[in-house]
Amino acid sequence: MRILIVEDDATMVVYLKKCLEAEGFSVDTACDGLVGLEKALTQHFDAITLDIMLPGMNGYEVCRELRAAQVDAPILMLTAKDGEYDEADAFDYGADDFLRKPFSLVVLSARLRSLIRRSGVARSSLLAAGDLVLDEAAHRVTRAGMEIELTPREFALLEVLLRNKGQVLDRTQLLEKVWGYDHLGGDNLVEVYIGYLRRKVDDPFPRKLIHTVRGVGYRLEDEDDG
Repeated sequence: MRILIVEDDATMVVYLKKCLEAEGFSVDTACDGLVGLEKALTQHFDAITLDIMLPGMNGYEVCRELRAAQVDAPILMLTAKDGEYDEADAFDYGADDFLRKPFSLVVLSARLRSLIRRSGVARSSLLAAGDLVLDEAAHRVTRAGMEIELTPREFALLEVLLRNKGQVLDRTQLLEKVWGYDHLGGDNLVEVYIGYLRRKVDDPFPRKLIHTVRGVGYRLEDEDDG
């Protein structure tokens, strides 16, 4: 599940990103409203958290612009402001839920998962290729009935490959989808994590599902192509 956090408090951003990734989310961030709006318009996210008080463009305006552009990912508004009118305004602009600071990480994670489950854009939580099954809601991966332990980043990478089954994704696409546009590392990171996935998902089994398309990228198929 890919989340966009739009928040101008750098300390809060680092904390939320670290904690939500530990919960199994893939997290991208933006430090002001304009950057958040651009990311939300050009990338897919399963849910978006918006602080109300943002530089560049406030959270209400970002929410309004996203809904006008028919971006229907669920939006959770976060604010330190107190008052029922703020909550009412958030819903009027198209937000799906509202959470006041300070909040519990447990509550935030539960709200995000609930929004994604209830959302009209929420897709099936089960993704499969052959005998490999990823259960997004349960954050569980099995192959041939055997449970496979993955790190949050490995899980996110496998989810992207499964959602694009049969298609070749280059390293840049995978970096953007799993690590985010603002990731500063080299594309060799993708190769490293593909290696991690293969050791867990493919190597113990006779049929290989993750394939390298030389000079292009990677593709996940139902069948071993030899």
